[in-house]
This record gives sequence, structure tokens and C-alpha cells, in this order.
Amino acid sequence: MPKFRILVIDDEAAIRDSLRMTLEYEGYEFFGAATGQEGLTLAEREAPDLVLLDVKMPGMDGIEVLERLRHMNESLPVVVVSGHGTISTAVEATKKGAFDFIEKPFASERVLVSLRNALDSRQLRDENRTLKKAVEVRHQMIGDSLGLKQVMAAVARAAPTNATVLITGESGVGKELVARTIHRNSLRSRERFVQVNCAAIPEELIESELFGHEKGSFTGATEKQVGKFEQADRGTIFLDEVGDMSAKTQAKVLRVLQEGEVERLGSARTIKVDVRVIAATNKNLEEEIEKGHFREDLYFRLAVIPILVPPLRERPDDVALLVRHYMDYFSRENNVRPKRISQAALDALGRYRWKGNVRELRNTVERLNIMTGGDVIDVPDLPDSVRSPATWTGGGAAGSAGGLTSPKSASVEGSGETKAGTLREFKENAERMFLVGKLRENGWNISKTAEVIGTPRSNLYKKLEQYQISQESDG
Repeated sequence: MPKFRILVIDDEAAIRDSLRMTLEYEGYEFFGAATGQEGLTLAEREAPDLVLLDVKMPGMDGIEVLERLRHMNESLPVVVVSGHGTISTAVEATKKGAFDFIEKPFASERVLVSLRNALDSRQLRDENRTLKKAVEVRHQMIGDSLGLKQVMAAVARAAPTNATVLITGESGVGKELVARTIHRNSLRSRERFVQVNCAAIPEELIESELFGHEKGSFTGATEKQVGKFEQADRGTIFLDEVGDMSAKTQAKVLRVLQEGEVERLGSARTIKVDVRVIAATNKNLEEEIEKGHFREDLYFRLAVIPILVPPLRERPDDVALLVRHYMDYFSRENNVRPKRISQAALDALGRYRWKGNVRELRNTVERLNIMTGGDVIDVPDLPDSVRSPATWTGGGAAGSAGGLTSPKSASVEGSGETKAGTLREFKENAERMFLVGKLRENGWNISKTAEVIGTPRSNLYKKLEQYQISQESDG
């Protein structure tokens, strides 16, 4: 284990010699400086792990040296010592960033305890910083497409506010990443980010999970439980798959948004909470409202800032960047030798439809990284589904849903006839013809067409997928 490097800045040679013997006996590496300027030079050159700093020195005093050390390296712990210790000096040193203040004459054990505490504190901060960086890499949004840039622009506007955000998009597009990015860039970033998957919790338990319960409030409630909203107090709660909440739970969530208070199951006492709510769903909540499955008032409370995350097939330019990012990430994560990927394989991955979006791509890259025998991933190494032309986007224009149109559907639209044997077939044929006509009128601009026909863009994409409509085959 490498030795910790301790720099002692003190104008008294006897003090430096005494500390040298003590520190070297304890296994530390010692550096000594007689003046403030000499100490700053050594600090820059030797990169110590900790500085012991005297306050009263000729020329530059310890407080000024402390300020310069903090400016040089904010994470460097500094323990200040003084033979003229006063409360005001200790307070000033602490305000300037000193970890501890020790009065002379001091016992060796007092110095060693302070050093150990300071070094432990720095190590914890460094580990915390490393973990946070690892989390940021894991939840990093990768891409340079116009669609993702629009999402990031919306995130940048939403993050500093306390407004509720509703993130929509297909399964696997990265809605959680958007939520975490909002929290990470918000004023609440130092507080907790609490995630709840509303679809994964049984209906009879979700109220207890969200709002908590008192002991004995129901069978099996043997202990009091603090709910997720209370846990997220002063922070952010992320309600994933919010469209799967029951009507009763929706009413209680609405109350939290309106009143800022929760009530545990089995308790009549209300608890005030300060929580920023971010929700996400892959459902079309407007359609769910029409079906009576989702409360309209809750929808409007959640969708103060709506953010639609486009599917991966709409941003094929991001595929290569994502592939390289995940190849590097999984090489480190799985302790596998880094591999290269051929341009032909990248092109094939870029043409694939990715029905599971970024999640499917991530899993595919991890599998390729582990299972490919050679140093280069090429087309033969790709899964059959990726190599099959039937699953490619078809090379349509940007914004098109792509895909291959079946001969039956193409002939129906192209001829203008509606050869249908059932009422359902007739309705589907008529809807397909209507959508193709509107897309042509609007130059195959998905967003504009969705606005013109009065439907969310996500719903229009589902229709394009359902009827296999593409500019290549229907333009």
C-alpha cells in the first residue's frame, strides 16, 4: 500500500524535525517547508495527500497559504496549527476550508488522530466522487441526432425548475436516463432520487410503497413503513410507468401534487413533503383518458413540461455512437479485452429497426462483446435478426417509420380501393389511406402531420408501425 504524503509548513525547525520523526515512524512520507512560498512550491510539485500548516510565519502567513492551497486543490485537506490559538483564528481557518485546528504545544497523538480523520474524510470524498462519475457514465445520454438534441434542450430548460415533467416514449428509449439527467442538473441534485416502477408493484401494495403505512394498518403490516414520497422529501421522485396506476392511487398522487402532503395507510395524520415529481410512461395517456383509465386532472398536473423521447429508429445517426459507447463500457464492466467493430457491422446495426430501442441495442452489444471470439466484431457475428433485411428500416428518409410494406396493404392504398371482408378491415384500410394522404400533404414530416390530424406524435408512430407505412413504399 503506498504511503500517504504529508507536507508540514512551519518556520520552526524544531517543530518540523519533531513531526518528521513522528510521521515517518507511523509510516507517512514527510516533506517540510520553512516558509509559505516554499510550501506552495512543494505542494504543487509533490502533490501531498495532506498539509499541516502553521499560522504565524514570516512573510506570507498561514491563512493566505491556506487560501492559495484551496485554490490550487480544493480536495486537499489542510490541518492548521498555531501557537497563538484564539477562537477567532480557528473560526477564520475553518471558514477558509481548514479541516481541523490544533493549538501549540500539541501532543503527537492529537496530531495523528487529526491526520487520520482528515485522510479518511478525503478518501470517502474521493470514493464518492468516483462512484458518482461511474453512475453518470452508466446513465449518460449518448447521441448527436436532432431528436436527442431537442430532448436535451427541453431537459436543460426543465431541470432548474420545480415543475413536474412527463416523459413519454416507447419502451427502452431511455426515459429513466432523461429523468436522472433532469435531477442531476436540478437544484435538488444533492438530495435523493427515488425511483418507483408503478407497473412492477402489485396494486394492493403500491399505495403502501408510495405513501407508507402504520404498524397494524393491514394484515402483514408488522412494522411502520416510510413511503417513497417521504423518502424523496426535498429531492425527486420518479414515477416510472405511471399509466399503470390504479384510479385510487392516481387520486392520492394528485393530492400530493396539489397539497404537498401525504397520509400513511392507517393514519389520520398528514405529513408535508417537498418533492419534485417526474413521471414516465410508454402509454398514450390521452387515449387512456378517453377510455376512462387515467384521470384527466392528474394528466394535466403531470404534463406541465412534456418531453417525448423519439425511438431509436427515428435517430439512426445515434446508433454508431451508442455502439461504441457500450462496447467501451462493457469491456471495462465485464473485464473483457476491448474489441473493434467493422464498418459493415455498424451499417447493419444502423439499419436494424430496434423495436426494443436503446435497451435492445445495449443488450446486443454486451452479448457481442462477450461472445465474439476474435478482436473484431463483423457482420457474421451479429444476431440473425440484425442481419436479416426484413428487420431493417429500409433506408427511408429521416422521420419516416421505415419498414417493409406488405403487398396487400400497398395494393389497397395504391389502388384507392378498400377490398375488405369485415367492418374492421374496412376501417383499417380507410385509416391507412387517410394517414398516407396526410403524410404526403405534409412532405412526410411526422411532427407536422401529427399536429395537423390532432394526435400525439407517439400515437402516429404506432399507426405507422401497425400499418407498415413508409415513405419508401408509400411516398
